[in-house]
Amino acid sequence: MLSINDISIRIAGRLLIDQSTVQIVPGARVGFVGRNGVGKSTLFHAIRGELPTETGSISIPPRWRVGSLAQEAPDGPESLIDVVLKADLERAALLHEADTAHDPHRIADIQTRLVDIDAHSAPARAAAILSGLGFSAADQLRSCSEFSGGWRMRVALAATLFAAPDLLLLDEPTNYLDLEGTLWLEDHLANYPRTVIVISHDRDLLDTSVDQILHLDRGKLTLYKGTYSSFEEQRATREMLDAKHAKKQMDERKRLQAFVDRFKAKASKAKQAQSRVKMLERMKPVTALVTQDVREITFPTPDKILSPPIIAVDGVSVGYDPAKPVLNNVTLRIDDDDRIALLGSNGNGKSTLVKLLAGKLPPFSGKVVRADKLSVGYFAQHQTDELDLEGSAYDHLRRLMPHETETKVRARTGAIGFSGKAGDTKVSSLSGGEKARLLLGLATFYGPNMIILDEPTNHLDIDSRAALAEAINDFPGAIIMVSHDRYLIEACADQLWVVADRAVTPYDGDLDDYRRSVLTARGMRASSRDRTGNERGNGRDKPQRPKEKRVPLKQKISNAESEIARITGIIEKIDAALALPDLFKRDPKQATQLTKARASAADALQRAEDEWLEASSSYDEAAG
Repeated sequence: MLSINDISIRIAGRLLIDQSTVQIVPGARVGFVGRNGVGKSTLFHAIRGELPTETGSISIPPRWRVGSLAQEAPDGPESLIDVVLKADLERAALLHEADTAHDPHRIADIQTRLVDIDAHSAPARAAAILSGLGFSAADQLRSCSEFSGGWRMRVALAATLFAAPDLLLLDEPTNYLDLEGTLWLEDHLANYPRTVIVISHDRDLLDTSVDQILHLDRGKLTLYKGTYSSFEEQRATREMLDAKHAKKQMDERKRLQAFVDRFKAKASKAKQAQSRVKMLERMKPVTALVTQDVREITFPTPDKILSPPIIAVDGVSVGYDPAKPVLNNVTLRIDDDDRIALLGSNGNGKSTLVKLLAGKLPPFSGKVVRADKLSVGYFAQHQTDELDLEGSAYDHLRRLMPHETETKVRARTGAIGFSGKAGDTKVSSLSGGEKARLLLGLATFYGPNMIILDEPTNHLDIDSRAALAEAINDFPGAIIMVSHDRYLIEACADQLWVVADRAVTPYDGDLDDYRRSVLTARGMRASSRDRTGNERGNGRDKPQRPKEKRVPLKQKISNAESEIARITGIIEKIDAALALPDLFKRDPKQATQLTKARASAADALQRAEDEWLEASSSYDEAAG
């Protein structure tokens, strides 16, 4: 059990957690929620022992392994599958010792423990996790250094999940994932066999994957049973009861105080008045929960509603290299009030498509017709790099309104969520959510007819995401969105388009249908895609030439041969131990362990040989 006992944590003089106690039982799947900046990540640091508590204590069972997502993405020449396999430190240590051990008793102990932790199935489990997070079989054999930072963070997540710690701490894991990866992670966490605490603002993940909600609000930790939707209902009821209790207590305090004020000077009533003073002192104040209303998000209304279609695309090929277009023969239309969500794994061309629609990427062939005076607002999370870190929200608005009065600029700055002193805060001091709000305000400043939102929810908390959904639904123009937030898509989109296999096609089902198809496909196989560290590489599928197809197969053959040699060596050592005179009479328990270990090793050898045969056959076919 994870026991958090009366802890207080203060950072830079600010009290984030104030004398809070909570107990999390083994096997619980807990969603950790609260507004940005309240101290959720800080509590994770304290649980990991990286931050001392001011008061109280945090206790974890001594044998529990605590795992969390690495702060830095892995890098180096090792293959993705090797990076993930190394995350299981016990398995790696046992396998290393198995190669060098000579004592038959120690060999038996090692092999028995490897059987207990299911070590021989580890490569298959690691491959399944990588596949679920979007890496094909060929990708898994490539060097980690070949991938961009976002993809390497997925490798870090895969390694953390593969290690399967007794206490898994995940801080916003979906920030590095597309919708497809998020759907797979939801399913994986829902079936996680040990204790997990996940900080997330993804409402759908919190309704699908957890059975408890830990809420941090105004320094206090409160644990609720059930999903996020259940938590919202319970908290609303609690707020109502606390508000009634607070009002009732306030009325009682007024009555007692009135008695004291009236009779404290009268000798005949002095004793009674003093008694009521003591009652007031003993009355512990009840504070009604104050709803911290989220700042509204609004999009300016376009000056003119354009006649449909506002964009017509006919037979377009587009990308970054004319010889290898990301999208081919795309034909589509967008009307003035469409609400379209783009689906498809990262690397299939969603960002390429929105850049085409935004006019930021010209087509190689085909025709794009835009309505006269069409205005497009384009938001992408990477645009935070383009903000002036030394400037404030007011400074950014002033540049767009050079001839307006101070009052008008201040009013517009407040309208996008930066009123008063907040408007003068440097961008470098803003949170991720505040930067996203500023970018949304700048992208939609001129009242566009169409707004393109590419992953707009990163760094937004749950309430801000709800505010964004309201803003989208209130906007009279067209919306094109790319998001891993299923709640936002379901709340706002009335059309789903799948971007895959160099094409853009309407999807007839709903997100539940899409989720089932994603989980089925990722449970069986993942299509091979080229993923390099820039938008150009991430945006296209590379057709593999025969030689390119043979490279990963050759590596797979080599890996299988190494595994066959390693397991064969282990079997030889076990056979030598089993051949010791009188072993079964002298130590029957040890003999049984060795026999069990040999059977397990023999099964692993058979699997390795099957993999070698399959890879060799595929290699011969590719060679022609």
